[in-house]
Amino acid sequence: MSVDPTSAQATASDVARAVRVKRVTASAVIEAALARIAARDGVFNAFTTVTAERARKKAATIDETIAAGGDPGPLAGAPFAVKNLFDISGVSTLAGAKINADLPPAPRDATLIERMELAGAVLLGGLNMGEYAYDFTGENSHYGPSRNPRDPSRMTGGSSGGSGAAAAGGLVPITLGSDTNGSIRVPSSLCGLFGLKPTYGRLSRARSFPFVDSLDHLGPLARSTEDLALSFDAMQGPDEDDPVCTERPAMPTLPLLDQGIGGLRIAVAGDYFERQLEPVAAEAVASVAKALGTTRKVVIANAAAARGCAYVITASEGGTLHLDRLRQRPQDFDPDTRERFMAGALTPAAWYIKAQRFRRVFRAHTLKLFDEVDVILAPGTPTTAPSLGQKTMSIAGVDMPVRANLGIFTQPISFIGLPVVAVPIQRPEGLPIGVQVIARPFNEQAALRVAAWLEKEGISAAPPA
Repeated sequence: MSVDPTSAQATASDVARAVRVKRVTASAVIEAALARIAARDGVFNAFTTVTAERARKKAATIDETIAAGGDPGPLAGAPFAVKNLFDISGVSTLAGAKINADLPPAPRDATLIERMELAGAVLLGGLNMGEYAYDFTGENSHYGPSRNPRDPSRMTGGSSGGSGAAAAGGLVPITLGSDTNGSIRVPSSLCGLFGLKPTYGRLSRARSFPFVDSLDHLGPLARSTEDLALSFDAMQGPDEDDPVCTERPAMPTLPLLDQGIGGLRIAVAGDYFERQLEPVAAEAVASVAKALGTTRKVVIANAAAARGCAYVITASEGGTLHLDRLRQRPQDFDPDTRERFMAGALTPAAWYIKAQRFRRVFRAHTLKLFDEVDVILAPGTPTTAPSLGQKTMSIAGVDMPVRANLGIFTQPISFIGLPVVAVPIQRPEGLPIGVQVIARPFNEQAALRVAAWLEKEGISAAPPA
């Protein structure tokens, strides 16, 4: 039985197929999505801006193109929304901050928005996030917390909290987020979504508000691997406006999803990635490894040190970026964010230099693992979603701060720019949790193949919207 393309359960792929064969108009899909946002977002608090008139105009143009016999693109009529650090033409780029509300409207869309719309997708607005992306919880002191659609008393994870809430809550099938230390993968794990943090430099960051330039990635969150691949393929390609996204040509991944896992060498990350996690996270990794038929383990050596160095680089670059704002308007920061940025601005230059040197060594040693394996499995988060406002969590008998430690397993991976697909694990009862599927640089296709196979076999699936 086909899915109603105007429903919350419809994927972007469902929508595009129906729109292209005239089973439904893009305008009808967009009106239904706008109605869902109006009805549900009072609970989820995912959107900070809804670009309704823009969306209606874009949908009408798609319908006119189809009526004239033209090609509307592979994402024809599919609604999407973006973390509010993406520039949206005519909208001030908030990046989750009170201070940025005073910025003039952006004169042009971010590159990834332009590419999504060129493929036929329809932008519905900007999404809530942690202030300046320095957050793992999805809680924002200025615009309120995003709420987890699986349990609105729980965190979405951050900093792409609105992106997680909007996709998991069925407001739109695809959202875009950013991931510096885990901000796509943490919400994906806590909200039960597929998420892709691509290779560093694979997708353009042009006209998005930066956090840590040497660590920032942008990517999609969705409720299916097909949607993840569709959107990733639409956004790929060099961009002169982003100096780290100038070399790799687009490499379609969607046609590879049906290849299965034959020939892929798969292992599980041991040692660091087996400690400081709740049983539910360990069980999720074990269930995926069993389904994939692997008992092999590898050790990503010095992962704890990598996480520590990621913190040094994050604090130093972030604090330096915001130094003028800290001097001029300290009272307008979230106090938690302000204190971390201030500490970062005081980081000795020698620490930063040593962290970057270690980063090169850690990357070289970790990449050697991919001479022996193609994919490495690791936990997405150490636990399921904590309660909103919760400050500490007990993991393996150790009390630790929530805000700093939800990304304990994601930071060592983004530190060296590896591509990762976060996959939600089927849990008939209880809150969602995810597993990271990690590959060598520019081999997103391997991680997506594993994710697609797990989804096909029913091991991995997003809960109903």
